[in-house]
Amino acid sequence: MSNIKNCARCGKMFNYIAGEVICDACKKEIEEKFQEVKKYIEENPGSGLKQISEDCEVATKQLKKWILEERLMFTENSPIQITCENCGARIQTGRLCAKCKATVTNALNATVQQRQQALAAELAKKQKPSDSTSGMKFLKT
Repeated sequence: MSNIKNCARCGKMFNYIAGEVICDACKKEIEEKFQEVKKYIEENPGSGLKQISEDCEVATKQLKKWILEERLMFTENSPIQITCENCGARIQTGRLCAKCKATVTNALNATVQQRQQALAAELAKKQKPSDSTSGMKFLKT
């Protein structure tokens, strides 16, 4: 079954599969712009978001999105201040610092493990107890 949608960026109709509702042509343009921004940051490490946005002709919203996706990373001495959304520590990219990421990951792993154990216990309860009269029998000769 075909899923036709309009591109959120250019409005053209395209066959949508998954992810953002953006056509392939726009995805390609965005990726080319990303590479341009990445090169600009490497060549101009002291630039702020507004400067990068103006010089590269890309919205600050798009820059922030790339930062949150951990596609753009800034040095310690960059004027761009990114902080962990959980504890407020200064980070170079993304949403969380390494310590908070580890905490979230450990909590998620513990939850998954608890759920698996609960499912295994449920399954064990549903199985019938073994009947001592059933099974293999051996005849004495």
